[in-house]
Amino acid sequence: MTSPKILLLRAWTRLNSFFGKGLVLSIGSIVLIGVTAALAAFLFLNTAAPRTLTISAGPAGSSFQRTAERYQKILERDGVSLKILPSDGSGENLKRLADPKQHVDVGFVLGGAAGDKSYDALMSLGSIAYQPLTVFYRGEKRELLSAFKGKRINIGPAGSGTHDLALALLKLNGIVPGADTVIDMTDLDDPAKALAENRVDVVFLMGDSTDRTVIRKLMRDGGVQLFSFAQSDAYVRRIHTLNKLHLPRGSLDFGNDLPPDDIYLIGPTVQLVARESLHPALSDLLLEAAREIHGRPGLYRKQGEFPAAREGEFRLSPDAQRYYSTGKTFLYRTFPFWLATLIARVLAFLVPIVLLLLPALKFAPIIYRWRIESRIYRWYQVLLELEREAYKPEVDAARRAELLRQLDHIESAVNRIIIPASFGDLFYGLRGHIGFVRRNLNEGVTSP
Repeated sequence: MTSPKILLLRAWTRLNSFFGKGLVLSIGSIVLIGVTAALAAFLFLNTAAPRTLTISAGPAGSSFQRTAERYQKILERDGVSLKILPSDGSGENLKRLADPKQHVDVGFVLGGAAGDKSYDALMSLGSIAYQPLTVFYRGEKRELLSAFKGKRINIGPAGSGTHDLALALLKLNGIVPGADTVIDMTDLDDPAKALAENRVDVVFLMGDSTDRTVIRKLMRDGGVQLFSFAQSDAYVRRIHTLNKLHLPRGSLDFGNDLPPDDIYLIGPTVQLVARESLHPALSDLLLEAAREIHGRPGLYRKQGEFPAAREGEFRLSPDAQRYYSTGKTFLYRTFPFWLATLIARVLAFLVPIVLLLLPALKFAPIIYRWRIESRIYRWYQVLLELEREAYKPEVDAARRAELLRQLDHIESAVNRIIIPASFGDLFYGLRGHIGFVRRNLNEGVTSP
């Protein structure tokens, strides 16, 4: 069996004999440069979509945790594994995303959580839901938050979206920690029990850090009232990240008429926030899952209202903007995720080659001709210098004999040049000029 080395040598010899060695080397150099550039792009660019993704969600039972689990099931259909990290809520999710040492790709963040800080390395994939703030209390009906001054108010632990928003709202009503009002920041296992045992008077709750069943239990507790924000329009205008939400009478339970009155709530939207490094294909998958989960009508949202390309504290991802405008990219829209990923990797290797080689190959014949002509024309410089020497008046017979010997060496070197037949005119033209100089020397020419 013929060895691969011998086969390559034979192929090289045939190419040289057919095209000429210069052309083969020129094209080979261009191809080598193109392949090298393609390999560099293939190795260093983010071409293939990862098969794993990490999301920072919320406490067990919270709306954030339950939503993350639904994302997990949908992404599994495309072979992407979603790792869910429990957290204290929106605030901790944002801290994890902003910390490059944390292995987190995406997280749920409430509008307003960023405050005055700037997070240039983070971007939003859009808003996915409203997150209503619910305030439960015992006692007579109250219409203003300022009526809770002097009470024991639980706002949840630091790191939750409830905690930060509650502090901001209480401050607007002149209620601050350390005054005559007791601000409790503990994480209540059973808020209903804490209210019944008179350990607290008011509880602020949101789904990012509270089990949804707890909130439903409180809504059905006849001894607990759900605060209705009579000043909801004013709050929304003062804090731009908030939205006014309407909970109609009887919407929770028609038979028992719960709630017994129209309730007006306020709350931010939930944003799907990711790092800049998130792969475009994974961005599309997450938004597809968000559309499947949040696109249906709900208690606080209309059909198709979410996900939405709303600009907030975080700039909207370019990939998300493209998705909202045209949907998924062609590859991931046309092929299964695994196949689209494979095609993307192949294209990442081939496209640089095509982009470099097509223009470069146009110059291959020019480079080739220049290489051949340079072999011929460099001898003309030697001939010119020799001929100028022969024209000098002081040149005698001995010097002309020396110049003739030099000319013989030049002719011998020229005869060893390998030139393709297509450049034979240049080769024989050079030999003719060598003969012309020899005749002049033999005739003893001393002047032009």
